[in-house]
Amino acid sequence: MNALALLVAGLLAAFSPARADPRDGALKELAPTGTLRVAIGVGPTASAFYCTRDPLSDRPRGVAVDLGAELSRMLRVPVEYVEYQSSGEITEAGKTGAWDVTFMPVDAERAKAVEFGPAYYNFESTYLVPPGSAIKTIEEVDRPGVQVIGVENTATGRAAAAALKNAKLVTFRSVAELMGEMRAGRADAVALSRESLRNFAAAFPGARVLAGHFFASRVAVAVPKGRPEALAFVTAFVENAKFTGSVRRALDGAGLKEAEVAPPATQKN
Repeated sequence: MNALALLVAGLLAAFSPARADPRDGALKELAPTGTLRVAIGVGPTASAFYCTRDPLSDRPRGVAVDLGAELSRMLRVPVEYVEYQSSGEITEAGKTGAWDVTFMPVDAERAKAVEFGPAYYNFESTYLVPPGSAIKTIEEVDRPGVQVIGVENTATGRAAAAALKNAKLVTFRSVAELMGEMRAGRADAVALSRESLRNFAAAFPGARVLAGHFFASRVAVAVPKGRPEALAFVTAFVENAKFTGSVRRALDGAGLKEAEVAPPATQKN
């Protein structure tokens, strides 16, 4: 048995039939209403965090939808997707008990409000510049007179604010609003994760995603503070989902075939 198989076996050992059903404790914290409420970000472009809408059914689809559905099947409870425009909105809503589990980018500020489990995807944030822009590098973005746009109260937004000393950063509630600003010609650069920007660029022929990054982090499972049984359960769930290929299938289904699954939690991310 290789190291990865040993890791997953160890994480799931507590879930064996010989022991008390792990769902007994986890259900009280993961689905206190009897339904697993999964908080998801919904936007116009897919990423390891953002879901999109199916054009036929108008239902959300994406990585978090697939993982939430699999988690609900494991818990044997119905699933409900609670939709938000950004990870910042999800973080704030978590303080009110509006959701039970989510999958979103990690940063130090957000970790004050939620408990993070293991990552399923590592990401980098960079800038997209509009067609015809003279900006060639990340360093050239941070100049007087340059207007950068991003999503408020997000890991990437906070990182851009910290990185930019000369350019002006203006934040909005959603990626859809960023697209509107680009169409109106009011942005010199857009700050988002690289995979979000690749999809974003498709709406603006000639736009370029800059090489390198100003922020690197990961997308991970998270639960509200004070739910240790829930955290233990989703930790084992995500590690198992990486091992069995569920995360790979979810990324592929969202059109993110180039995205690499994060390594096991015992390895360096």
